Amino acid sequence: MNKTTQTAPHPYIGMWVTKDGHVRQELLPDGRYDEARGTRQSAYQGDYQVSGNYITYQDDTGFTADGYFENDVLYHGGMVMFREASIN
Repeated sequence: MNKTTQTAPHPYIGMWVTKDGHVRQELLPDGRYDEARGTRQSAYQGDYQVSGNYITYQDDTGFTADGYFENDVLYHGGMVMFREASIN
């Protein structure tokens, strides 16, 4: 099925990381995410949806999670994540 309408990408696309850099989650423009943990690249991958400042995840195994964005910080699964550029 081809999409005939395009919407502007949401402002949260990009790399989000924990302060210690252990968890790195990239939100891709196509509605997919790729999360690395420590030295384990692509530890979790799946789909995500953003509605306002709320995000829901479903990884490729079927596991679901959620989170929210506030003041350019992502709160997800007990983690606090920042835009990669903002912690350097």
